[in-house]
Amino acid sequence: MLIPNPYRGLRGLPTDVWIIFATTLVNRAGMMALPFLVLYLTRYLHVSPSLAGLAISAYGVGGLVTAPVAGRLADRIGPFAVMRVSLALTGVILLIIPLVHTFVAVVGLTFLWAVVADAARPATMSALTDTTRPEQRKAAIAVNRLGVNLGMSIGPALGGFLAQVSFPLLFVVDGATSLIAAGVLTTLLWLRRRSAGALPAHHETAARAAVFAKSSVVWRDRTALTLFATSLMLNVVFSQHQGAMPLYIVRDLKYPESFFGGLFVLNTLIIVAIEVPLNIATSHWNMRRTLAFAVALVAVGFGALGLAQSPLAIAMTVVIWTFGEMIFFPTSTAYVSELAPPGRTGEYMGAFASTFSLALIVGPWLGAALLDHFGGAVTWTVMLFCGLGAAALSLVARTRAPSVVTAVPE
Repeated sequence: MLIPNPYRGLRGLPTDVWIIFATTLVNRAGMMALPFLVLYLTRYLHVSPSLAGLAISAYGVGGLVTAPVAGRLADRIGPFAVMRVSLALTGVILLIIPLVHTFVAVVGLTFLWAVVADAARPATMSALTDTTRPEQRKAAIAVNRLGVNLGMSIGPALGGFLAQVSFPLLFVVDGATSLIAAGVLTTLLWLRRRSAGALPAHHETAARAAVFAKSSVVWRDRTALTLFATSLMLNVVFSQHQGAMPLYIVRDLKYPESFFGGLFVLNTLIIVAIEVPLNIATSHWNMRRTLAFAVALVAVGFGALGLAQSPLAIAMTVVIWTFGEMIFFPTSTAYVSELAPPGRTGEYMGAFASTFSLALIVGPWLGAALLDHFGGAVTWTVMLFCGLGAAALSLVARTRAPSVVTAVPE
């Protein structure tokens, strides 16, 4: 008896998906500056921890500012053009950061870093969904997340060794790999054009220009706005892996930092092994119910931390919210692409990406504040109900046919 190949759904994916995968893998394999930014500021520039945290907030604000603009720009000039510029400018800014030695200058450059680096997020999501058929989108997004997680399994680990040699070297290597990723993207697109001869019809510049000239429609789309509200609530809960979770496990439960780091190894291994076939298998599931199920898993996973005390129990909570993560992010991105009218994918992806940046600004601070003032039981109960509220919102949301939205005024 032959066992079905769980990756068989990848065979028909367009070339562009694999180009984005290769670019993402190269870029993320060198991503090490952001995870070590607070340590760089506190240990190398001798900034206080409270001030160092402002740099992360500055990064979140930069991402929030750039997402809607980058999304509309992707509709205007094409997502790949935005990605190339984003990667190249990110590399330049990262190479400049080690040359400045004042906190204000680093924070200002961190803001600019986020503005140019996070511009690639809506452009990437737009490129992935524009070039694939509806039934392929979840698999395509999962493939890109595979590149992200494979790269992130290399970058921060390598960064840990480089930090022992030289903190500024983290920015140099990260910047260099961003420039290399821009080169990889440019080269692969050039080879694609030589073999294909022309871009697909949905990439026509004239059509993009006509759409871009009209006013934004995403903020009048109630179905999309409900999805964005769900994403924001979900990401506030999910961002606790950067906020309350490390404090709770290391400070309150007295586990070593190595145990906390091992939880993310577990998270990454599950994603690398399971996410792609999982999303191929669930590609036919109802979008709203799938989103509600995924959000509920994240809510239960983080909420269960209020009861988990043993290493095994804590690891099981990570497994639960990792499955929610693997289902939610590909499904929600695919759903956004279905809701977007023709030529507006970048605009919708930009608004969607804003929910990630806003959650990064609010979530870790909120979780840490709740933990300090009310303790773990209250913190994880709040996160449970926040997540379950998001799941309920997804279920009761009004539905409509894909790509149908209020007419754009001429």
